[in-house]
Amino acid sequence: MLLAALHDLGVPADVMAGAARAVAPVEVTFDREVRHGFAVGRAFVRGVEEDVLHRTWADVRALLDAADLDEPVRALAHAAFARLAEAEGAVHGTSADAVHFHEVGAHDAIGDVVGVCAGFAWLAARVVVGPIALGGGTARSAHGEIPVPGPAVVRLLEASGAPAHGGPVDVELCTPTGAALLTTLADAYGPMPAMTVDGSGAGAGSRVLPGRVGALRLVRGGAAASGAPSGAERSAAVVLETNVDDLDPRLWPHVLTALLDAGASDAWLSPILMKKGRPAHTLHVLCADEAVVRHRLERVVFTQTSAIGLRATAVTKTALERREETVDVGGRAVRVKLALVDGAVVNAQPEHDDVAAAATALGLPLKVVLARASAAATAHLG
Repeated sequence: MLLAALHDLGVPADVMAGAARAVAPVEVTFDREVRHGFAVGRAFVRGVEEDVLHRTWADVRALLDAADLDEPVRALAHAAFARLAEAEGAVHGTSADAVHFHEVGAHDAIGDVVGVCAGFAWLAARVVVGPIALGGGTARSAHGEIPVPGPAVVRLLEASGAPAHGGPVDVELCTPTGAALLTTLADAYGPMPAMTVDGSGAGAGSRVLPGRVGALRLVRGGAAASGAPSGAERSAAVVLETNVDDLDPRLWPHVLTALLDAGASDAWLSPILMKKGRPAHTLHVLCADEAVVRHRLERVVFTQTSAIGLRATAVTKTALERREETVDVGGRAVRVKLALVDGAVVNAQPEHDDVAAAATALGLPLKVVLARASAAATAHLG
C-alpha cells in the first residue's frame, strides 16, 4: 500500500522499481483502480526467479549490503528490517540474527520494502504518521492463527511509542512489515501538521473491504507560513499540567531537571491554594506536540511526583532565532545568549554558569561580575 501510495503521489516508478530490482530479482508494476467510487493506486511486486521459503535477518542484510543502492535507501531498509527482526526475536524468544523471516523474507517482499524506502528517500521530507489503524479479529501466520494486532506489531508499537487503535474492522490492517516501515520512516506522530498541500496519493492492497476504500493516504506539502517574525519559528506545542499538594518540596528541583532531560522545552512551578486552604504547586511542562515526547514526559511526572493525573492544553509556540557569542570579563570568557527579531538582536543574556565560574575565579561578588557581563553584552543589541 505504501509503494502504491508513493507512486500515486508522484514518485517516479523507476526510482522504486530500480531499487527493488537492485536487491532482488523482481518485476514491479503500477496501476490504478476505483474502490467504492474513489480512485486508488495499486502496486504489484512479483518475483521472477525461483525463491527460497524463508530467509534470516543475516540473509536479508547480506542482500542489502551487496545491492547497488543509494546509501540513504540502504540505511532506511536496514533500519526497517532490523526493527522487524528485533520485534520478531523478542516475540519468539530468540536473537534478531536468528529470526527466520517467512513471507517478508521472499524476494517480492524484500523488493517491496526497499522500493518504499527508495520512494521516501526520493521525497526527502519530514514524515508525520497519524494514529495507526490495526484492525481486529485473528489472522493466519506461519505459526498458526494469531490475534490482531499480531505480537510483533504490538512489540514495534511499544518500542516506538507510535499511536495506534483497534478496528474499525475485524481484519488485519497493519502487518509487522507495515508497522516496521511506518515506525522507521516516522519523524513524528500525530495529526497532519499545518502545511500548504501540494500533492496526495492513495494506495490500496489486494484486500477489498465491504463499504470501505481500504487505502493508505499520503499527503505532501510545505510548511505553512507562520506569520512569525523573520527568523522565528512557530510550531504546535502542548502544555501538560497537574496540581500537587503532597510532594516534599525538596524534590521539585530534581523533577524539573528530569523533565528537561526527557525532552521538555521548559518546565516550571506556580504556587497555588487548593481546596480547604492547602498550599500546593501547579507543575507546567511545555513540550513539542509529539506522542513519543509526551509519553516520556508523562512517565517522568507519574514516576517522579505524587501526581495521579495530567491535563493537556494545545498551544502555539514562537521561538526567536538564537545564537551565542562570548564576552570578556576580567580575562574570563562568558557566553552570551542572543535572541533576534528580523535579523536584529533584541535580547542579550549572559550565561549564569559562566558568570558564577568567573566570579569564583576572580574573587568578586556574583552581582559585580553579572553587571560587567551584562554591560559587555549590550554591545550586541540593535
